[in-house]
Amino acid sequence: MFYITSSIIIHKMGCSFSFSALWMVFNLVLALSAMAPRADARAFFVFGDSLVDNGNNNYLATSARADSPPYGIDYPTHRPTGRFSNGLNIPDLISEQLGTEPTRAYLDPSLRGNNLLVGANFASAGVGILNDTGIQFLNIIRIAQQLEYFQQYQTRVSRLIGSAGTQRLVNEALVLITLGGNDFVNNYYLVPFSARSRQFSLPDYVRYILSEYRKVLRRLYELGARRVLVTGTGPMGCVPGELARRSRTGECDVELQRAGALYNPQLIQMVNGLNSEIGSDVFIAANTMQMSFDFIFNPQAYGFVTSKIACCGQGPYNGIGLCTPLSNLCPNRDLYGFWDAFHPSEKANRIIAQRLFTGDDKYMTPMNLSTVLALDTKT
Repeated sequence: MFYITSSIIIHKMGCSFSFSALWMVFNLVLALSAMAPRADARAFFVFGDSLVDNGNNNYLATSARADSPPYGIDYPTHRPTGRFSNGLNIPDLISEQLGTEPTRAYLDPSLRGNNLLVGANFASAGVGILNDTGIQFLNIIRIAQQLEYFQQYQTRVSRLIGSAGTQRLVNEALVLITLGGNDFVNNYYLVPFSARSRQFSLPDYVRYILSEYRKVLRRLYELGARRVLVTGTGPMGCVPGELARRSRTGECDVELQRAGALYNPQLIQMVNGLNSEIGSDVFIAANTMQMSFDFIFNPQAYGFVTSKIACCGQGPYNGIGLCTPLSNLCPNRDLYGFWDAFHPSEKANRIIAQRLFTGDDKYMTPMNLSTVLALDTKT
């Protein structure tokens, strides 16, 4: 039993402690617990383009940015963060499932100290597999630079937890990489008779960019990544931006859909080949085009009134130009499959994220993320 006297002294079994000293120790323990990463938490790293950029482009002199309203209108802070979304994007929703805070943009000055142990987001809007993709956006973090930043990140973390601890953190992490769409939309099909379309037929271009992508994935493995989620292209010919440019009837553009139909199955084959070569299921392929088709071709089944018209924008299908404070803005983002000309709404991102975790082999190869997490828990 504890007795508290007027002098604020606690006596138990003959020992005396100052109450104020105990309170200080208690608060110190709480603070240290908050600073330390959870023992069962795994780091999360993100590479790629605007679909997964958490704000790196905010720190660059580029036109590919989402740091002004109404971007972020449904984010917890209701302010723009650099995410190309009305709210949360797919990396945020994966972090939510992992039970960790969202990864911070690598260029964010607050990514330091113990925040580094959560992981990092290296993605940059506008980039592709090829270095000449997105050249119109000027200063963006191309994929080779993202990989260099990943190396730099590991050097920084090793100062905190040592090289062995860093290797373990990276090996046990989940990695997401989203590339490919811009290599079509912002390169091969950017303008009629583009340099790449004059250099390659579409089938040859698909094979070429996949051969380059294979080098990127192999480099990720060399840098320590052992669980890598590789997403395919989205529904490129069906997004409001391409409907505005290419469609008179609201039907998906045939040529861009042909590109996706060629690219995505070959991406899965390439991933399977890499896994066979390594001898382990390091790379997990996600058929994000099929995931998006579900709500594009049957929007009402998912609670949307439309998957053709963007919530924010102007012109046909609200698909012309950027989303700005002067754009048309829908009052209820949950009724729209697309937030802006090219990017899904948060609600659509949630549908995609759910498929990543629970989808069958129609969506995920060779397994979904729930299976990955269950297997990794047992080992």
